[in-house]
Amino acid sequence: MSRADRYLRACKREEPDCTPVWFMRQAGRYLPEYRAIRSKVGFLELCKTPDLAAEVTIQPVDRLGVDAAILFSDILVVSEAMGLALELEDKGPHFPEPLRSRADVDRLRVPDPRESLGFVLDTIRETKKRLAGKVPLIGFCGGPWTLAAYMIEGKTSRSFEKAKAALLSDESLASALLTKISDALIAYLQAQLDAGADALQIFDSWAGALAPDDYSRIGSPYIARVIRSLRREGQPVTVFGVETGELLGVLAGTGADMVGVDWRVPLSDARKRTGDGVALQGNLDPASLFLPEPILEARVKRVLDDARQAGPGHVFNLGHGILPTTPPENARFVVDLVHRDTTRE
Repeated sequence: MSRADRYLRACKREEPDCTPVWFMRQAGRYLPEYRAIRSKVGFLELCKTPDLAAEVTIQPVDRLGVDAAILFSDILVVSEAMGLALELEDKGPHFPEPLRSRADVDRLRVPDPRESLGFVLDTIRETKKRLAGKVPLIGFCGGPWTLAAYMIEGKTSRSFEKAKAALLSDESLASALLTKISDALIAYLQAQLDAGADALQIFDSWAGALAPDDYSRIGSPYIARVIRSLRREGQPVTVFGVETGELLGVLAGTGADMVGVDWRVPLSDARKRTGDGVALQGNLDPASLFLPEPILEARVKRVLDDARQAGPGHVFNLGHGILPTTPPENARFVVDLVHRDTTRE
């Protein structure tokens, strides 16, 4: 057993040689080598330039020693491919012409990812070539509800009042939009698998913005539809959302192999909510990476101890994305500590 398979084994609740580690947003602006590339190209241009996107994907594998690479892209490239103009800037994503009517929804298309998202597939193929089996590559997409929320609001929101009002008041509209997004995601994720992705993660980033009953109507059923429609050959799927403590059981019921847990819920409590049928990913508070090493070490070990109580199947990660001002050496310290503290004879 080696670094090449420990992540995949943990996803399937098998026992690897040590606990695998990777960080959400590990390919990003906390790394000086990433900032050097971004000083020359815009974010969306970087996403659409396979050679550069592959380089950025691999940077944390080499610098941090993580056990998985995650494709460098953005969840909203699918929405753009469906027909919405997209602007991606440092201040966040923006749809200049958000969805406002059923006619807007009807105009959306279900794209052929080989045509409109070919740059993502080329990035996967180039990354796999460069990784040469060193670690697995995780492909990803956004959850249907999360994409719909962005497409209706037009940008990030604190309350998502436009999206909630539209989807919770009109069942027909909600079904039409979420089904169309799901169909686009099924084709997109299948194309990622066919291009060589070893695993998938579905980021339902705004799942926690919905009450449990509402999420059970317009959130989890569409994730489940995406997962069960994929033709997989053992590649695991993880689902993750922020502030989803009350939704962990629902997420576990989508057919996913692993559920991501943010830092608000101890892993041992998460296990009680998900049951034993899924692996767990998480869940160090990203702000912990700014602490002095002795305090950081204690917090990492607390997560690992809690994971042992939760039982087999744990991938160490943060409870959300790595923060832009994180010292890279602290991230490397965590990777080395997790490997050292969990190595099995």
